[in-house]
Amino acid sequence: MASNFAVNNIRDFEFILSEWLPTEGVFNYPQFADYYSRDDVKAVLGPILKMCKEVIEATNDDGENNPIKFENGKVTCPASFGPLFKQLQSEGWGTSNIDDAPDAMVLPEMLNGAVWELIGAANPTFMPYVLLTSGAAGLIQSFGDDKLKAMFLPKMMDGTWSGTMCLTEPSAGSDVGDILSKAFPTDNPRIFKIKGSKIFITGGDNDFCENIIHLYLARVEGAKQGTGGISLFVVPKFWVNEDGSFEDNDFQTTGVEHKMGQAGSVTAALAAGDNDGCRGWLLGVDPRENEGKGQGMAQMFQMMNLARMETGHMALSCIINAFANARDNAKERVQGRLMTNPKAGRVAIINHEDIKRTLMLGKAHIEAMRAMMYRVYLAFDQRHRDPDPEVRKAAADLIEMTTPLVKAYISDESWGLISEAIQSYGGYGYCEEYPVSKLARDSKIYSIWEGTNFIQSMDLVGRKMTMKGGSVFASFVQDMCDFCNANKGNETFTKEFANLDKALKAFKEMLTVYNDKAKTNPSIIPLFSRRVLTATSQLYCGRLIIDQALLADKKAKELGADHYDYNFYIGKVAVGRYYLRNVVPNVWNVAEIVMDGDTSAIDVPIEVFEY
Repeated sequence: MASNFAVNNIRDFEFILSEWLPTEGVFNYPQFADYYSRDDVKAVLGPILKMCKEVIEATNDDGENNPIKFENGKVTCPASFGPLFKQLQSEGWGTSNIDDAPDAMVLPEMLNGAVWELIGAANPTFMPYVLLTSGAAGLIQSFGDDKLKAMFLPKMMDGTWSGTMCLTEPSAGSDVGDILSKAFPTDNPRIFKIKGSKIFITGGDNDFCENIIHLYLARVEGAKQGTGGISLFVVPKFWVNEDGSFEDNDFQTTGVEHKMGQAGSVTAALAAGDNDGCRGWLLGVDPRENEGKGQGMAQMFQMMNLARMETGHMALSCIINAFANARDNAKERVQGRLMTNPKAGRVAIINHEDIKRTLMLGKAHIEAMRAMMYRVYLAFDQRHRDPDPEVRKAAADLIEMTTPLVKAYISDESWGLISEAIQSYGGYGYCEEYPVSKLARDSKIYSIWEGTNFIQSMDLVGRKMTMKGGSVFASFVQDMCDFCNANKGNETFTKEFANLDKALKAFKEMLTVYNDKAKTNPSIIPLFSRRVLTATSQLYCGRLIIDQALLADKKAKELGADHYDYNFYIGKVAVGRYYLRNVVPNVWNVAEIVMDGDTSAIDVPIEVFEY
C-alpha cells in the first residue's frame, strides 16, 4: 500500500505529557479533573493509533487514487472521506473539542494535539476538513451571538456541516488588506449582502456535508481601506432559515486547483453574489458605527494563529510517517556489507553508517520539534483555563512568541527531512509505489499555507521581538540563558551545554548587529529574516530537547540496562546529543552570515536574473 501508516508507538507522547512537561496542573483543571490524568495518555492515544492503522490509512490511498474532481459545477471527493469526517466529528475527535459548555467532556489541547498528529500522519490530505471546521466553529463560538451559535455550532460539531476560512482573492494573496469583496447593508442590521470572489480556499467545497459554513472577509461599503476596514461574515453555502430549512445563497464553486500534492483535499475558487443574492451574518461591530473600522482581521487572527500552529503540526505528521516508513524499509532491505566487517555477509541497510545517520537526523528533528510543539500546546491550555492571571499572561506571551517558529521552522524543515527519508530508499524512494514520495508532495504546501514562511519570519522580527517593548522576547531568551547557566556543570552533557552557551552568545550578538545594520539599511531586515527565524527555532528546540535528555539520562541510570524502557531513554539521550552537536551549531553559522551582512542578492539589478 503506497500510503502506509508506519507509526507504531506512542511512547514519546507519553514521555512528553506524563513525564517531561508539568502537565499535572492542566489535568487538575475543573474541566478535566473528573475525566483525565497524566496516566491516561496511553489510554486515549492507544485506540487512536489503532484506528489510524485500521481505518484512516486506507482513506489516504483513496484520496490519492480518487482525487478531487470538479464537473458541471459540482465537486466530488474521495468516497471514504465523508464517512470518516462524520465518524471523527461524532466521536469527539474533531470540532466537538472546542465546546466550552461546563459539562462538555473535551480533551486538553496538548492531548488533542497528539490525537491530531497521529490522524494527520495517517491521512494528511483529510485533516484540513476537520481543522478548518474547528477553526470556523471557534470563531462563531468566540464572536457570534447566541442565535448564531445555536444555528451553526451543533451541526458543525457533529459532522453534518463543515467550515472554512475565506481570505485569499485573485488580486490579494498575503496582502489581505487589498481584498475587493464587498458587503452591503440590508434591512436587518446583522445581515449583509456579500459580493466577491475567493481563491485557494482549502475545504471550500465538498460532497459529504449538507452545508459549508464560510468565515468570509469582506469590506462593508463605506469602511476604511486596508486591513483596518475589513469585517468578518458567516456566509453559508446554503442560507439557513429560521426553521432550519435551506434556500439558495448565490454562493458557487467555480473551479478547483490541480495541485502538486494533497490530491484528496479540495482547494476551491468561490464566487459570492454573482446574482446579487448572497447573504452573510456580520460578526462583531458594524464599521459604519465604529469610525469605519472593522474587526474582521483581529477576529480572523484567532483562527489564523491556531491554523499556523496546526500547519506546522501537519508538517510534523508527514515527517514522522516518512521516517517511520524509512526505518521499516531499512530494517527489511538487505544490501551491502559493513565496512568494519565485510566478511560477515550482507546486512539490512539499517546497520550502515549513513542510514543510521539519516534515521538519527529524522528522529532528532522530530523529537526536538515535537518538544517545541507540545510546550506551546501546554501554554494554550494554561492561557485558556488557568485560574492565575499571571500564568495566563505568561502562557499568552509564549504562544505569541513561538507561533511563527512552530509554523515556519517545522514546515521549512519538512521538505529536506522527507527528502532524506526518500534518499534512504535508494531508487525505490523515487517510485510512487512507496509512501515517501507522496509525503514529500503532500508536505510542501505547509511552508506556503497560512502566510508564507517569509511572512512568519517578518512577524517574528517585526512584531514578536518588539512586543511589549521587547520584554517578551527578552524573557524568552533569558529563560534559555538561565537554563544553560544552571546546567553548564553537568558532566554527562558538557559539550552539549558548551554548544548551547556558544549559540546563545552568538545569537545575541547577531541580533545586536542585525538591528544596527537595519537602522541604515532597512532591506537587511527582510533579507535575513528567514535565517533569523531558523536560528531562533533551532536555539529553542535545542534548549527543550537537551532538557528532555537530562531527564531521560536520569531515568536510564535509575532503571538500568535490563529494563524494558532503557532503550527509549538512551535514545532520548542520543537525540539530545545529536541535535545539540549537529543542528544547534548552525546558529553561530547563521550569526556569522547575518553579521557579515552581505547584500549582493539585493544590490544587483533585476536584469541579472535573465542570465
